[in-house]
Amino acid sequence: MTMEARVGVVVEGGQRALHTATAVNNTVADAAGNRKLLQQQQPQTCQQQSSKPSLNQKQGGSISHLVAGGISGAFAKTCTAPLARLTILFQIQGMQSETAILSSPSIWREASRIVNEEGFRAFWKGNLVTVAHRVPYSAVNFYAYEEYNTLFYSNPVLKRYKGNASLDVLVHFVSGGLAGMTAASATYPLDLVRTRLSAQRSSMYYQGVGHAFRTICREEGFWGLYKGLGATLLGVGPSLAISFSAYNSLRTSWLSHRPNDSEVMVSLSCGSLSGIASSTATFPVDLVRRRMQLEGAGGRARVYKTGLLGTFKHIFKAEGMRGLYRGILPEYYKVAPGVGIAFMAYEKLKKLLSPVPN
Repeated sequence: MTMEARVGVVVEGGQRALHTATAVNNTVADAAGNRKLLQQQQPQTCQQQSSKPSLNQKQGGSISHLVAGGISGAFAKTCTAPLARLTILFQIQGMQSETAILSSPSIWREASRIVNEEGFRAFWKGNLVTVAHRVPYSAVNFYAYEEYNTLFYSNPVLKRYKGNASLDVLVHFVSGGLAGMTAASATYPLDLVRTRLSAQRSSMYYQGVGHAFRTICREEGFWGLYKGLGATLLGVGPSLAISFSAYNSLRTSWLSHRPNDSEVMVSLSCGSLSGIASSTATFPVDLVRRRMQLEGAGGRARVYKTGLLGTFKHIFKAEGMRGLYRGILPEYYKVAPGVGIAFMAYEKLKKLLSPVPN
């Protein structure tokens, strides 16, 4: 009996030990499984969390491009408003009675006339609508340019050749042209009103921005606000294409040879040179655009009745090649600092407003 009892105790103890060991193993296994599950979930959680800042950064980058573009454009236009008005007055020479007024064109003579007849503040005539036009125009322009660049470089074929100098120039050229046409189409009525206000002399036919909009719509219809849009797109597309591609090429080349130079100086210089290049190439189209915008303004009779090409032929026949480049000198005085200031301000503001990565 005693022997059997001892054997029973040993067997019962062994079973208890076996159950205890099994329970411990199960607990360890569950803990290991939970740990592994947590380790698998942590990367997914981190990835989800990291994707949210990425989206926020993208939205912040878009906003910074819009704000930086708008402010830089308004600042540059205000700085060069007197030269912009002189350019417009020279461009419209040849339209009926304007020939007699500016028969012997001179920048200083015309500037003196404005001061004597209209006062010094007249140099900024129409600047309010210029700024109202330039803020959305520049905002859309720079934003669209960045977006078109991103779109082209996201293409698998182009992505493979990113960094190739020739491809980069082509991408900047096409992106700049498309961005300019997008911005010009979106803000054209303001540009037309600005031109007509700036072209007024002592007699004030349009009494302000609102009055100009109402008068044009009443006398010329709604589409009168888009008069000259074809010439504008024909000019602004190549102009911005040349400007953006030249600026980026010059800036890249400069910084590769002189990386320690001031970014402000580099942006100002490269922007000025790119502005001169684009204006030289597209100035005749801009002149035709201005004259078409002023057709019928102030109740005057129409001069050009044959469309864009007909206007080109009319000006060339009546005034020669010089007529197509009338006002190019004040244009250079305007775009050299103007485009340089715009690019410089945009680069600085873009860095200042860009979201800081975590």
